[in-house]
Amino acid sequence: MTAITDEVLSLFREEIPGYLDRHWKEIPLELNSDLFDCPRDDLEDAIGKYKERFSISLDNLNWSLYFPWEYTPRLQRWFKLKRDDVEFSRLPLTVRMFAESAEAGKWLYG
Repeated sequence: MTAITDEVLSLFREEIPGYLDRHWKEIPLELNSDLFDCPRDDLEDAIGKYKERFSISLDNLNWSLYFPWEYTPRLQRWFKLKRDDVEFSRLPLTVRMFAESAEAGKWLYG
């Protein structure tokens, strides 16, 4: 791992608690951890610090790829779709994506 990758992982670990396994043991975030189930306020704090620390603009990040239910029109959510159907089509948003983008100096993903 590069120094930037370690720094990004450390930043996200400071802001987002790890996952609990089936024995209630906390498992820390890893590079391939999907950030979907993270508490939104923790994720927002981590992303804010990430943008500030690495000067990465996330203006071109298409959040609907990673959180499609939140970007599905309300009427469609009410009448036509099941949340599981929408969530199944989503892409994972991982710590690795943020680390690779920090190394490149720009957001690399859709």
